[in-house]
Amino acid sequence: MSLKEIFCQDRAIDVLQRAFATGKVPHAYIFAGPEGVGRFKTAREWAKLLLCKKPVVEKGGLEFADSCGVCESCRLFEANSHPDFNSVYKELIEFTQDGKGKKTPVDLPKAVIQEFLIDRVSSKPTVSQRKVFVVSEAEKLNTISQNSLLKVLEEPPEYCCIILLCTRLEGLLPTTKSRCQIIRFGFIDEGRISERLKDMGVEDATGQYFARFCGGSIGIACQWGRLEAEGADFYNTKKDLIEAIAMCQYSEALKTAQKFLDESKRIKAVWTKLDSTISQSDIGRRVTKGLIQIVVSALGDAMKFGLGRVKEQVNFDQQGQIEKLAGRFGPEQSAEKIVKCYELMRWVESAVNERLIFERLLLNLAVSDTMAA
Repeated sequence: MSLKEIFCQDRAIDVLQRAFATGKVPHAYIFAGPEGVGRFKTAREWAKLLLCKKPVVEKGGLEFADSCGVCESCRLFEANSHPDFNSVYKELIEFTQDGKGKKTPVDLPKAVIQEFLIDRVSSKPTVSQRKVFVVSEAEKLNTISQNSLLKVLEEPPEYCCIILLCTRLEGLLPTTKSRCQIIRFGFIDEGRISERLKDMGVEDATGQYFARFCGGSIGIACQWGRLEAEGADFYNTKKDLIEAIAMCQYSEALKTAQKFLDESKRIKAVWTKLDSTISQSDIGRRVTKGLIQIVVSALGDAMKFGLGRVKEQVNFDQQGQIEKLAGRFGPEQSAEKIVKCYELMRWVESAVNERLIFERLLLNLAVSDTMAA
């Protein structure tokens, strides 16, 4: 892959190209934006260009620089063995000095930042003229981890470039943000996501649903597409669950919650077999959030129906169920219940028991119906 192949992020790429052309590459960046819109791929390709020994610059109009793909540095990079490129992520906790056997935490721990970034910054590059560090999920850096980074961000070696990938800027301290150049990444067009899913073999209503459900995140859409191909059957799961919540009675809430729990475990098992690089706890959290997001999308569609915006619905294939939800909850009440769903998303991040989360979710949806009785 190359920088040219990253689409729908022209503004971000342009900022990077201008920095390269002027020779004024900042020592630290924050790539800010939603999950799955190309931040990590851009960071990798930017790092590959910075490390390349013979960058290729295309003339004509605006100059565009890219890695050559053939020098020693590029070959090492593509083989994932470049000594001057460091990808830092929380799963590395297992490889820290005292981390053997530890479970992957929710936060990005100080030990990982210390051993895989701070301790390695001072050593000079061995193959290229620079060293590049890419920190994933920087929004999960706790205060201690961020404070430990400040000295490096304030007085880095001249050969060092640090890229923080962040989905929520409010999760970073003002002192961290002030020492980095922030580059913002936007959502991907639905049509482009549908095209990519079609290339993966996910077509028709399933592909269209994933393209809308993932809200402009091609990475998340493709992840669900891969899981679908491996038998996770997320699309039919969502149809069953929306059917269940459309007329959920208080007496059925716990039974429906158990259905959510069973589906969560099944999808988690498929995902775990598919991707060994993500911890099981993180996979569990992502699946749980995905199922809660199904409810959010259905409630959002109920709001749109009440406001006459049917064409914008995510669950276009379940119009009858959405009409039932809209009949039970008006736009304002649907909005209130969406807020409750996002509160449960925070519960997921706080490692609250999954069964309790699903029970609270379904009881929240059944309360209005009970009161009406």
